Amino acid sequence: MEGTQKPDYIAIGFGKLESDLKYLIECLGEVLTDLGHGELAAWLPWSGKPLPSDAKLPAQLGLVYSIAFQLLNMVEENSAAAMRVLREEKEGLTAEPGLWGRYLAELKKKGASGEEIAKVLRQVRVEPVLTAHPTEAKRLTVLEQHRVLFQLIELRQQSDITPSAAKSLRDRTKATLERLWRTGEILLVKPQISDERHNVMHYLRDVFPAVLPLLDERLRYSWKETGFDPETISSIASLPRVSFGTWVGGDRDGHPGVTAQVTQETLQHLRLNALVALHRELVTLSRKMTLSGWMQPLPQKLKEAHTKLAAALGSRAEFILGINVDEPWRQFGRLLIARLPLEIGQDQSSHQVSEGSHAYQFARELTADLQTLHDALIEVGAGRLARQDVLPVLRAVEVFGFHLAVLDIRQNSVFHEKALSQLMTAAGIDGSDYANWTETERIRFLDRELRSPRPFLHPTSKAGPEADTVLACYRVLATHIEKYGPDGIGALIVSMTRRLSDLLAIYVLAREAGLTRLMPDGLTCMLPVVPLFETIDDLQRSPTILRAFLEHNVTRSSLRFQQKPGEPLVQQVMVGYSDSNKDAGILASQWNLHKGQASLAAVGRECGVAIRFFHGRGGTISRGAGPTHRFLEALPHGSLSGDIRTTEQGETIAQKFGNLGTATYNMELLVAGVAATTYEHEHGGDDPHNLETIFATVAESSTRAYRRLLEADGFIPFFRQATPIDALEHSSIGSRPARRTGQASLADLRAIPWVFSWNQARFYLPGWFGTGSGLKELFETEPELFERMKTGIKQWPFLQYVLTNVESSIASTDIDLMHRYAALVEDQKIRESILGMIVAEWNTTREMLDKLRGVPMAERRPRMSRTLQIRADALKVLHLQEIDLLSRWRALLQKGDEPAANKMLPELLLAINAIASGLRTTG
Repeated sequence: MEGTQKPDYIAIGFGKLESDLKYLIECLGEVLTDLGHGELAAWLPWSGKPLPSDAKLPAQLGLVYSIAFQLLNMVEENSAAAMRVLREEKEGLTAEPGLWGRYLAELKKKGASGEEIAKVLRQVRVEPVLTAHPTEAKRLTVLEQHRVLFQLIELRQQSDITPSAAKSLRDRTKATLERLWRTGEILLVKPQISDERHNVMHYLRDVFPAVLPLLDERLRYSWKETGFDPETISSIASLPRVSFGTWVGGDRDGHPGVTAQVTQETLQHLRLNALVALHRELVTLSRKMTLSGWMQPLPQKLKEAHTKLAAALGSRAEFILGINVDEPWRQFGRLLIARLPLEIGQDQSSHQVSEGSHAYQFARELTADLQTLHDALIEVGAGRLARQDVLPVLRAVEVFGFHLAVLDIRQNSVFHEKALSQLMTAAGIDGSDYANWTETERIRFLDRELRSPRPFLHPTSKAGPEADTVLACYRVLATHIEKYGPDGIGALIVSMTRRLSDLLAIYVLAREAGLTRLMPDGLTCMLPVVPLFETIDDLQRSPTILRAFLEHNVTRSSLRFQQKPGEPLVQQVMVGYSDSNKDAGILASQWNLHKGQASLAAVGRECGVAIRFFHGRGGTISRGAGPTHRFLEALPHGSLSGDIRTTEQGETIAQKFGNLGTATYNMELLVAGVAATTYEHEHGGDDPHNLETIFATVAESSTRAYRRLLEADGFIPFFRQATPIDALEHSSIGSRPARRTGQASLADLRAIPWVFSWNQARFYLPGWFGTGSGLKELFETEPELFERMKTGIKQWPFLQYVLTNVESSIASTDIDLMHRYAALVEDQKIRESILGMIVAEWNTTREMLDKLRGVPMAERRPRMSRTLQIRADALKVLHLQEIDLLSRWRALLQKGDEPAANKMLPELLLAINAIASGLRTTG
């Protein structure tokens, strides 16, 4: 490409976006007009026509705009994917940051050999965990229609499409849009956990198995293009390990609907869908095994495996052996299918797990037979077929097993505290005051109990609501492990971990439910117990808590029991990005997470244990979101050993994995980023960055400004009236309650609706507030340190990442709309005081960011600026409607006219949902 001019990707990408958007908006307008809604069609944005001058907005405008914004989101995604392809075509595999081609080239340039990088690849283990927090504002059936529309958009860009095919495509597009319109965009009834589970299963069963071979191909192709020996990564063992997890059906923190029965059903569904996915893989494999028996007789080992399979199946094998007699390789594939513990019904909903003596019980049995087939193909000289046809199936079995994804069990430490108290009381020990015991008293009691394998109570005994709930769940896990092994179960996660006793209590509860074993070195827990550090205080105490936990004899025994052959002892630690932000603001949250992870990793090294960090990232900047590769590059040095878990929450799941191309791209960002960052952590220096002290000072100043706002007189009334938080609490977004315990306090409010409500009102406050004050104090008191920070931004990935994210949040705000939402606050004194603080900080933050960067954001990030600009006018229409609806709805509630208020609620929720679609984020 030297000497040639690069294409203007931004212009090309937005040109494609505008063309596709115009097409889809035209289709939607025709559908609405055909259905007799010409007045709504007239309000469609991006149609090229001026909007009606009439100030009265149609009642169903929210639904129209929500669909319109979804169309915009789809064409943006499609355009971004097309530009990635174009960049790779014009500039090669190194063009796109965050992907294998770029990382491998950079590492090679730094002197890394193929063998050194391959060693790191074998350490890599990534596990995205799909959750169903209440951030997904759209109905599940609506998401299915979005998937169909995306496929239709992709079909439209084919260059060889005929006129008749183009007309047919337009008709199909209009039919899907009509279906969307008639379905309705919002949930009037809260979704059941089974609905959320159904949605997650789609990605686990249908998307990720299709992504996996593409992901591996991208690595192998980039590896070869970089000039490394392809044989170095030819085996499955040489590839980065990928697996998946889920919280749906296991996360019961503040969610009374997640019962033991729900967990049991979820484990069954995961097993069933894993078998469905593997059945699909084996059917495809069998169809490819058309090798003639007389040209390639079965090698001895495969012949023996063939005979053994037929014998295990008994009469079930007779039909298979009676057909394709001259194709024994295909017969072998069909015998593998017949041994799957699965009964195939007429449709997917009627498939059933089929246990029996003929069937495989464990995935490793299928792996052994597939390996025999693979080796036999190599023996007869068909190595290409072994690589192309069998290796991907072996890889799928390695990744998905018979469990598809691991199910985590999460519960709050306070719930466990109550459960243990009830258990003690039922056993004749006075546990009524356990919550008030000192930590010393708790540890003394727990240590004494953990020296004994005997439970407190008989399994049929009742102890109290919390105790019975925990033990019922744990007994489901114990039964599942006894039957299928531990592969399908993740970890026992303790949210709001605040002390060592919060973790040791889990061992006692696990002992009660049969999840422990008495080993030669003491009591052993079969499942990992994982602390979740969320608040600033907890993050600061976390190294001390973790050290004491790792040094405890039950933990050491448990880690040895859970240890995989050839691997180190591994302790998982989860860090939350939401509550620390709600506590102290964006800079303090990010700094304490950064510092906490570095300290936790150091504790692990000192204790001889590898720390597997589990990042609880949400869908917005203030809850840990941000570009995946930049997030990984910003991790504290030495905190990543190749092994990582990260949550994918709410609407981000559909955005990142809604279609095959985008899902492959996002998975490559994660896997390649983890590999490259791990290499850097192992081979780079580990001295603290020289800007750390400066950043810590800025973070401390920012926290003071943030807390002044939250503690200011009238802040809570301002928050409740200037944002639609009250309407959100009436919404049916997600199956989980908006509050942990139901108390009407800011502390009890989950971080998700806290962020959602500020974003809706275009304050985006949790993503930036306090930053300006922190930077200004440094600028005024230590100008030379401010200059050091200014010149050092690009040298410290953490600082670059944090400031870029703050900048994205501030860019998404709208000062005019802030004032309009603030006008809903009834008390003028409160309104002027709190809004004055927010606007002053907003101006300070923008000013300081420009000083620090030297160039305004619009010039440095033209793509983002143009993306926001496209949305601005249409969003303003919706915001004005929402403000009007909120005002009228609240007036009805104040008058006590609940029936009229309830009648208005769907229209208000439509507006909220449409704005969420336009912003591409909720909480």
